[in-house]
Amino acid sequence: MPALPSSVWNPCGSRSPRAATRQVSHPLGGHRQRIADRIVFDKLIQVLVFGCGYRRIADSSCSATTLRRRRDKWITAGVAELRLAVLAAYEQLFGLELEHLAVDSCTTNAPCGGQTAGPSPIDRRKQGLKRSVAVEAGGMPLAVVPAPANRRDDGLLAATLDAIAGVGPMPAQPVVHLDAGYDYQPCRRVLTVRAMAGEIAARGVPAPIQVGRRWVIERTHAWGNQDGKLRWRIERRRRVVEGPPSPPSMTPAGAAS
Repeated sequence: MPALPSSVWNPCGSRSPRAATRQVSHPLGGHRQRIADRIVFDKLIQVLVFGCGYRRIADSSCSATTLRRRRDKWITAGVAELRLAVLAAYEQLFGLELEHLAVDSCTTNAPCGGQTAGPSPIDRRKQGLKRSVAVEAGGMPLAVVPAPANRRDDGLLAATLDAIAGVGPMPAQPVVHLDAGYDYQPCRRVLTVRAMAGEIAARGVPAPIQVGRRWVIERTHAWGNQDGKLRWRIERRRRVVEGPPSPPSMTPAGAAS
């Protein structure tokens, strides 16, 4: 059974760079056939879900070296970016509710360290990674920004909001729901510059009293942490953790120039 339905793979496979046909000059017809993109893609999805190493998921159909090489090639080409394809499909099926957004971070393990890891303040300074996520009103993730675990949540707000690029025209003044960790004046300035309103929980007030509409992002974090590769990050290079670069930023309607 494929790891990804054909309805999602088809638009991705159509964008994958095709390797040039090999000119075999050996009299015995040497050189193995190129591994199909769909096989590699399915195995990369399995690595993401199960959190296992490439050598453990490799078999006679595809080697660990092929998985890493094809992964890096797709990241460079930008075709491994599934975010826009998934968001477009979600928009057609259910509709994105962009009038209300929520931003929050969660900290996960990064035992191998690397360029996006840092000492975790909640796990005895072991290596960890912070994942800052922006979601729409229903909890669909719009953008993810990785950072070392010792980075403050409020310091990642601007980068997370800017990473929503490519979703499409934003409402005139979307409301961003934030917890008390963002109850600082710099965060309010970040929202004002981007023509966004802030619904920020006040520090010192119990969370259940002012939970508001930001509970959906906690559910999204729980869903994301069910994937082993997100819960236990072993990649070391930033370009692999972040994936393909995002498309150019789109200025929300009414935003200050």
